Amino acid sequence: MPDKPSVLFVCVHNAGRSQMAAAWLTHLAGDRVEVRSAGSAPADRVNPAAVEAMREAGIDMSAEVPKVLTTEAVQTADYVITMGCGDTCPVFPGRKYLDWKLEDPAGQGVEAVRPIRDEIRRRVEALIAGIDAS
Repeated sequence: MPDKPSVLFVCVHNAGRSQMAAAWLTHLAGDRVEVRSAGSAPADRVNPAAVEAMREAGIDMSAEVPKVLTTEAVQTADYVITMGCGDTCPVFPGRKYLDWKLEDPAGQGVEAVRPIRDEIRRRVEALIAGIDAS
């Protein structure tokens, strides 16, 4: 049996968008996909509004912590999905790169984070469909 695909979500602080995306993929794909997230300049903690918005959707992210982006993390991922990290994400041949343009939830309340959360879910569902089709 082939190894399961690996997805790495990257944003600058690894405190909002990438954390929500990783949580959605874990929730929706289960153990069919290896899921990781990281940031080029990780924050001290995950955005509380993102944690609350995901809790409302039935997903607990309260134990998550921002992680630093490493070259190895990118090198070992099949899919690298960036969310506003610009040129700080290293690029390696053989990886599938997607750049998701999403509003940054930093500094926003839960009301503003909900639509971002819902858009991330839609994109993760499409990602899963693409992974399943390949």
